[in-house]
Amino acid sequence: MFRGIDEVDWASLRHACGSAEDVPGLLRALASADPAERETALDRMYGAVHHQGGVYDSTLACVPFLLALAVREEVCDRAGVVELLVSIGGPDGDEGGADGGGGGSEDLAARARAVLRAGAEVFVRLAGDADAGVRRAAPAALVRFLDRPERVLALLRERITVERDDRVLLALAEGLGLFARRHLPAGDAHAAEAVGLLAALSGPPHGPGLRLAALGQLARCAPESLPADLVPTVVRLLRDRSGQRVCGGRAQGGPGVDTLAGRLRRLRPSDEEGSRLLRTLHSALGGRVADRVALLCGQLTSPDPLDRCNAVWMSAGLFREWRTGVAEPVALIGAQLGAEEGRLHDAAVAVLVELCELALPAADHLHALVTRRPELRIRHGERGAPTLGGPLKALARAGDARATPLLAEVLAGPVVPHDLGLVIPHLGRAAAPLTPALRRRLARVPLDRPDTHERAVPLLSALTALGDARSLPSVLRLLRGMPDGLRLRDAVTGAAVRALGAFGSAAREAIPDLRGLLETDCAVAAADALWSVTGEAEAVAPVLLRRLTDPGSGRYRPPAAAEVLGRMGPAARAALPGLRRMIGSGEASEQAAAACAVWRITGEPEQEQVLPVLRAAWTEHPRTRTTIAGCVAALGPRGAPLHDLLRAELTSPRRHRADSGGYDSHDIHEDEGLLRLCREALARQGGG
Repeated sequence: MFRGIDEVDWASLRHACGSAEDVPGLLRALASADPAERETALDRMYGAVHHQGGVYDSTLACVPFLLALAVREEVCDRAGVVELLVSIGGPDGDEGGADGGGGGSEDLAARARAVLRAGAEVFVRLAGDADAGVRRAAPAALVRFLDRPERVLALLRERITVERDDRVLLALAEGLGLFARRHLPAGDAHAAEAVGLLAALSGPPHGPGLRLAALGQLARCAPESLPADLVPTVVRLLRDRSGQRVCGGRAQGGPGVDTLAGRLRRLRPSDEEGSRLLRTLHSALGGRVADRVALLCGQLTSPDPLDRCNAVWMSAGLFREWRTGVAEPVALIGAQLGAEEGRLHDAAVAVLVELCELALPAADHLHALVTRRPELRIRHGERGAPTLGGPLKALARAGDARATPLLAEVLAGPVVPHDLGLVIPHLGRAAAPLTPALRRRLARVPLDRPDTHERAVPLLSALTALGDARSLPSVLRLLRGMPDGLRLRDAVTGAAVRALGAFGSAAREAIPDLRGLLETDCAVAAADALWSVTGEAEAVAPVLLRRLTDPGSGRYRPPAAAEVLGRMGPAARAALPGLRRMIGSGEASEQAAAACAVWRITGEPEQEQVLPVLRAAWTEHPRTRTTIAGCVAALGPRGAPLHDLLRAELTSPRRHRADSGGYDSHDIHEDEGLLRLCREALARQGGG
């Protein structure tokens, strides 16, 4: 199977980590009798030869040897080899062969697919292999690499007829779905036949797992073929499937070797198959949010904790992407906190922490949990400082005032998590009783420790949110006493300066300190605070103007400087020429910030410049919407020319950054803040 391997000039080939001299050893290790050696080799193939989906010249050179490995019955773990070949050939339905962000080249990816198509008879043989794992991996390869659609469909139909392994049947259903998606756009009659097969598989007498898989594939390729009672059908099938499950999950760990592949297997859900079935269906339903919420509620009331755990994780994806009525599913997620600690309990806590204010329907459950089990209020990690426990953090981030006395108990205890202060802004004025304790802790923060940043910044953030001017001496102590060279000193200085700005005229004692920072990296924050404390535009505007035009000021400082100038209003008129230049030449965030500043300074929308820039930024760069909505809200009735954008935002079902991909929990909180700004602006106008 390795004939000719030594004739390849591997030293002249490359992969993600450099020279491909190690590749022959990796290929031979894939055929090793030692499971740990095989897993390590496969891990290395994904980590270097096929890093992040990239196809390199060494990847292309490997394909013939991987094909030879796949058909040798004496080789163990051949399913992993077939999966690697499928991955090298490109993701689902993608004939463009994108490099996946990991390097390589499009030309090499195309050549690798050509080699795989030329060797596609290998996958025909593997579709009937004695190893069920190999049979599971084969359908995707057949659909991608065998060029004759009629033969592919015939093979899939035949395998469905004779296959007895439930997991292989699921893979065959996925293969039919992929086949249909690849050929339906061209109107291929074979694609319609594949849809018909899926429709047949979605009904009796087939088992619940296969029926769920077929429904998921129909939702992806032919949603018009789904039954009218889809949600009740799926919930019933899930419960039937759970009833048939003999055990809670298959062994996940495999050999104990610490490889990427091994770690990923150990992190998979205990019911990985069920998770995949539901993930496929939820993804395919997309914007059918009402159906997805109803399905989640059905899952979350299942007698099977594994189904409920899968539902909790499915809900996280829904809430991150869609603005939907979350009260019922969130309350049901809260109900999972009554479970013993484990996957289900931990999943519920993790999702509720993400949701911030959207977690309020679960607040009663969270409060009951942290009241009943005070040991959960602090999380002691294996390494590093203790952190606030997930249930208490979720309760506080939801803005529930019942978190305040619980946080007070933590503050009075012997161990206080450094991150406690970060939840205070979510509680608003409800956290006011905590102010004296927070102030005392800030006064005791050491000035010269490696963890000064971790201790000080959350406390400063909390006292800033509370506007506690009585903490001025402690803030000045930090500002004046930190030694040069302290780790993250500038971050602590910036947080201290923002606190001074929040104190306003009560921080007059800090004026010399703020003036001394106007020529440092903290100049924008210092100028903002100085304006808040003194209202002296003549001292502040020149500093901010320089930050608008200084190419060395950093990526985020020009927009920040423009935002401060906008808040200064007519007092910043001297900055108008510089702001107008930024509108015409800056990046999107800079243009939006500058246009907002010009509008707030002049009071006029400037039809030829400001409004077109803001409309374009709103549409093309969703990250700017919070800045623009904040500007419109601050303008009151004068912001009316953009109220149509705000009204449209409030009726949009998707979160504003959902289309950009890679959205995370922070985006939920930011999106909810954007909606609040839109409502506030329209309420001021009386046009909500």
